[in-house]
Order: sequence, then C-alpha cells, then structure tokens
Amino acid sequence: MSANVSSTKKRGLFNRFLDVIEVVGNKLPHPVTLFVIFSLAVVVISAMAAKAGVSVEFDRINAATGETTRDTVAAVSLLTKAGIRQIFSDAVKNFTGFAPLGTVLVAMLGVGVAEGTGLVQAALRKLVLSTPKRLITAVVVFAGVMSNIASDAGYVVLVPLGALIFLSFKRHPLAGLAAAFAGVSGGFSANLLLGSLDPLLGGISQQAAQMYSPGYVVEPTANWYFMIVSTFLITIVGTFVTEKIVEPRLGKYEGEGVVEIEQLTQKEKTGLTYALISLLVYVAIMLFLTVPEGAILKSDAGKIISGSAFMAGIVPIIAGMFLIPGVAYGIAAGTVKNDKDVAAQMGKAMSSMGGYLVLAFVASQFVAYFGWSNLGTILAVKGANFLEATNMTGLPMLIGFILVSGFINLFIGSASAKWAIMAPVFVPMLMAVGYSPEFTQLAYRIGDSTTNIITPLMAYFAVIVAFAQKYDKKTGIGSIISVMIPYSVMFLLSWTALFILWFVFKLPIGPEASIYL
Repeated sequence: MSANVSSTKKRGLFNRFLDVIEVVGNKLPHPVTLFVIFSLAVVVISAMAAKAGVSVEFDRINAATGETTRDTVAAVSLLTKAGIRQIFSDAVKNFTGFAPLGTVLVAMLGVGVAEGTGLVQAALRKLVLSTPKRLITAVVVFAGVMSNIASDAGYVVLVPLGALIFLSFKRHPLAGLAAAFAGVSGGFSANLLLGSLDPLLGGISQQAAQMYSPGYVVEPTANWYFMIVSTFLITIVGTFVTEKIVEPRLGKYEGEGVVEIEQLTQKEKTGLTYALISLLVYVAIMLFLTVPEGAILKSDAGKIISGSAFMAGIVPIIAGMFLIPGVAYGIAAGTVKNDKDVAAQMGKAMSSMGGYLVLAFVASQFVAYFGWSNLGTILAVKGANFLEATNMTGLPMLIGFILVSGFINLFIGSASAKWAIMAPVFVPMLMAVGYSPEFTQLAYRIGDSTTNIITPLMAYFAVIVAFAQKYDKKTGIGSIISVMIPYSVMFLLSWTALFILWFVFKLPIGPEASIYL
C-alpha cells in the first residue's frame, strides 16, 4: 500500500500478529463441520453427565403466567435407546422447525427481487451522488450501515462505490473504501429499519430462552431502539475515524484509478420514483391494518407488539417492503417485463442460500441435542451460580461478554452460527441472574459487529482486498486490516459506552423489551 505508514517496524509487528490470527483461523474446520463436531460432543457429554447424576435446582420464570417455581433438572443421555431413536426420528423436524430458517428464506424472497431488479444498487447510488461534499464521508458510512437491510448487497455495491466517490472528490479512494466497509460490516447490527438479521437472531434467542423459561418470546424488534441510536453513533464515529485518522495516515493518493461513477439514467430515476410511491402506499396499508383501534393486525388485547398478528407476520411484512418496490422499480426501469422475471429473481435469491441451508441443518441438530440433554440449562444455572459467587453480575460481566463475542467473531464469521453456539449457554445463564434474552442478544451484536472488519475469515474480506488492489496493487490483507483497526477499536469503545449508558439509565432497548426480566 502506498500509504504514509508511520513505522515499518509497527507494520511488521502488526503483520506478525495477523499471521498468528490467520494460522489459527485456517486450522479451524468449516462451520458445518464445527456443528457436526459440537453435536457429537453433546451426545457424548450428555451420556457422561447423566451417568454422573449431574443435576441442578433453580427458580424458573413462567413467561405466560409470570409465576416463579422451583425446578430440578437432570442431565439426559442421548446415547440411550430412546435418545438414539429421537436423534433419527426428529432430524427433519429439527430442521424444519429451526426458527431462523423460515425467517431468512422468506425475507430473502423480497430482498432478492429488490437486488435483482436493480433497486438496491440504484437507491445507494442516488443516496451518495446527491450529497454535498462536506457530508460525503458521513453519507458513505451511513449508507453502508443502512445497506445491511439488503443482506450482503453493501459489500459488492457500496464498498467499491465508496472508493469511486472519494476519488471523484480528489480524496484517497482507499479511505472511501474503508469508510464504506466500516459502515457495511463494522456497523452490521445497527440500522433504522428492521432487517433479516433481527428475526434471525431473535429466533435463536427465543429458542435459547425457552430452555430456561418455556413459552418466552423474543420479538424481531427486541433491539430496535438501541440500534436506531447506534446508527447515528456509528455514522459519527466512522466519519471521525475516516477524516481524522485514516485519511491522514494514507496521505495523498498518487495512483491511476479511473473514476467510473455512472449517473442515474432516466429509466432508473423513474424506477426510483415508482419504487418510492409503491413503498409509501405499502406503508400506508400496513398502518391502516395496524394502528387504528380494532385494526386487523393488532392483538385481541389491542396491542401492536405483544401477541399481535403484526409481529407474528413481521418477516413477510419486511419481505413485502422490498418485493413491492422492487417490482415497481423493475417495471419502470425495464428490468421486469412480466411475472416470470419476478419469479426468476426469487429463484435466484433462493439458489444463493444453499450454503446457509446446509449450515442451518447441522446447526438445528446441535440446538435440538443441546436442549434435549438439558446441558444448556445445567450450564446456565451453574454459570449463574459462579457469576453470583464472584459478584460479577453487573457491567464487568456484560462488558466481558461483549469482548468474548468479538474475539470469537475473529474465527467464526457467521453471526447466526456463532449465536447458535453461544445463545444456548449465555441467554439462560444471564436470565438466571435477571437479564432479559433481548439484552443479552444486544450485547452479543455489539461484539459480533465491531470485529467483522479486521478478520480475514470474514466471507467478503478477500473481495475487499481485490477492490482495494484496483487502486494500489501492493495492497494485501495486512494493509486492509491496518486501515480498519482504528474503526474496530473506536466502534467497540463507543458502542460499549452507549451500552453502559443504556444500562445505567435502564432505557428500553426495543418495543416492550427491557434490560431486566
């Protein structure tokens, strides 16, 4: 990288550290293999725990009645005749009943149409190209944060676009690339709107919570209030790091990059207008079905959130927010000729989910085995007892959990894969000391997001390196990580500070979602 790096020695030290991370990371098996190993380990450990007579007593909260009862839970062996039968007979049910599976697939039907028709790409270009020069950094970071609604579109659309935007303003293109990458990946859990990640993580949290409190429900909106504020925090911090740390370090760009930013065509402009109109009509219809007294999508008790059809159907509603504007855009822009084109885009979106389906199958078996064995409940109660014994049940413990989440993220990139492993242990554990599953999930999302941008094991990291090499052929993994470390550190510190403030003032973290049970 032709940057004004302050010290070759420092860069060498960093690269040696990176080499260690790469070696350790490369020795890990594929996430699918990891879940197979974890599942087998649960089966064996369950037999050992049951033979040893492991059991715990604890106070369980009934989510439906609010009553507390004293329960005794013992380890159940999965190597018995009944256990082996259940492993085989329930394998399909485990998969089809895996909470995140349907949410992701349904959401991707709408997102796939919006991406396939060109709506997502055109909307992002419109956002960044119509911004004043002094606000361009903030808008690139903000657009990156918002782009995660459309799954991974931001990585392949906004990151290279960020470099082109900066270059067009005679600024270092790698700074623009870094700003966009920081927003897309470092701010992955922040957003003003609900995306596919919210019901995905919420479904896993709900399954984990029900190990401790049967019937407990975690809504997709569980972290919404916190994430709305986080969007502005990440935008401000990302802008500061870009302009005050990254750009000065990179210095003046002297490469030969070619600016190829394309203005929106008239068809694209018309398409965006149609998409906006259709979105407003769709939102108006949803408000009519949700807000008035006696609205169809309200619960029988008249609530919009708790027990309502609106929340039960939030995933298809989110899909519709992408599907309908996507179709409207496609018709106006000429990318949709008939219904076959829409169906083809949906099929294309589903075809890209093959890897996720495989991962979901093995993850669902692991989660099921963990629940059947009662190991999650036992670990949670014993872990809670340990935390109580150390008196580390407040902020130090929660901050430690954020750091642990961030560290694990360096080696396992998938947010859902990590949470499927961590949630069955930590959600019940923290419920046992009074913290809600929604709050535990919130802490996890902070750690999970902030280290995305510095791990070479992140799925799109190699793509980011390739984008950067267009402007500096010497750019490598170490170069990118050295640029992204300031974002990672500042995001972690500022986001944790916001988390602490939320905790101190006991603010609601989402609609009808609080810090404590």
